[in-house]
Amino acid sequence: MKKTLISASVASVLTLVSFATLAEGPSFYGRLDLSVSNSDEGATTQNGKDGTVLESNFSNLGVKGSEKISNGIELLYQMEFQVENTTQTKDKSGDDVVFKARNTFLGLKSDAGTVLVGRNDTVFKQTEGGVDLFGNTNADMDRLVDDQDRVADGVWYYSPMLGGLVTLNATYLMDDNYEGSDEDQYALSATIGDKKFKAHNYYLAAGYNTINGTDSYRGVAQAKFGDFKVGGLFQNTESQVNDEDYREGNSFFVNVAYDLNGVNLKAEYGQDEAGFGKYFTNSVAEYGTDINVTQITVGADYRVSKSTLVYGHYAMYEGDHKVGLAKVDLEDDNIFTVGARYDF
Repeated sequence: MKKTLISASVASVLTLVSFATLAEGPSFYGRLDLSVSNSDEGATTQNGKDGTVLESNFSNLGVKGSEKISNGIELLYQMEFQVENTTQTKDKSGDDVVFKARNTFLGLKSDAGTVLVGRNDTVFKQTEGGVDLFGNTNADMDRLVDDQDRVADGVWYYSPMLGGLVTLNATYLMDDNYEGSDEDQYALSATIGDKKFKAHNYYLAAGYNTINGTDSYRGVAQAKFGDFKVGGLFQNTESQVNDEDYREGNSFFVNVAYDLNGVNLKAEYGQDEAGFGKYFTNSVAEYGTDINVTQITVGADYRVSKSTLVYGHYAMYEGDHKVGLAKVDLEDDNIFTVGARYDF
């Protein structure tokens, strides 16, 4: 009897240990990111309002995990939702929108690579790596450039790291939700190095995008030199339809970050001649030609603890374009922001 009980107990423990080795998660996580901003025009704030505003910078909740389902094959899953805790967004029926869908997918990982199905950032967006020093704030790179898309009804492929250095990636959207487009909806990218600078002290990426009405090319580079990080991005964007809203041009920015005894000092300079970024599109009544936008941002952040980050920055946007033969100056937007982020 005792032997039977011992055997059953050992079997139960082994079963639990075996299951634990097969599954990672599910793990619950989230982020609360709130800031106070003062903006001249509101062209780049999260809610489009000027003056002094509270901003929720993509606070979110999520669950993710993985499970080994056979030798060499792993099941991946994630469900993530944006939480609107300062902006009162209304749906079509007039009710408050509290949750918005973010990256939510189901996938398989093997020696041949990883395939995801669902909603996710395009591989073109993901080429940014860590070069967007002011990401998820009112100075995010999407204020200057376009095609920072999160899309649904798609399939993603990520190759294994080739030669310990290079990955090849793709996003393809199913056409049942994109019937209005005459173009195939896809994005391609290649990355070299390590965006987190753990295995390599450099990161390079190139991408092509033909999603949401534009054809875009992008190159990204960032490197770490001791306490310095230096990076930049170049992008060419062109409308797919040659109509009254047709735009085409180059955009770029360069930036530097310096770790001063735990205080991360940051500065960025950018220019845009394409007119797809949020600052330009929010500042004009009609699109013109000869677009010229300049952006300068300086700021700092400090990690109070492993989970808590405090930050502040000043961003300046200015520009002009031509409507017909007349040069039209855009309203300058000066933005001061202080905020705190908590991850769990």
